[in-house]
Amino acid sequence: MFEAPVDAWYVWVGLAVVAGTAASVVTAMPAAAPPDATGAAETVDVVAAADHATVEERPLPNAEAMRVGVDSLSLRGPGGTTHARFGYGPVTPAEDGPLAAVLHGTPPERAFDSPAAFRRAAAAERDRRPRWTDADRLVVRRIRWEEVDVVLVG
Repeated sequence: MFEAPVDAWYVWVGLAVVAGTAASVVTAMPAAAPPDATGAAETVDVVAAADHATVEERPLPNAEAMRVGVDSLSLRGPGGTTHARFGYGPVTPAEDGPLAAVLHGTPPERAFDSPAAFRRAAAAERDRRPRWTDADRLVVRRIRWEEVDVVLVG
């Protein structure tokens, strides 16, 4: 009594709308998982909260680009873009130049003339606007050189 007849036009229109919606949802889904910005930010927090100089590396398997700010990290990949804030900070982005050399293991006394020069370079880098760089791994290093204490991220 309350059945819809199969030959009614509105049944076929409804089925077409449902099928079209389902197809668009399936094709709009990303093929890859988004990068894990939260896990990367937790790695930064572990190093920043340490009582001593330390270094940590974390692979970024789903990320193609990374943007590091003084208080947050963004990762971009085929699955989308994700963002996370640091619990500890501020950190110092180190993407190029002498700060990047220190991040990757060069002692600060070899890369800079004095602790004051190291401090000025870190402050200048923190004042720069964050920019996207290529990413395959995250490196975080806490450096203490005399009275200078910074967390380098790149």
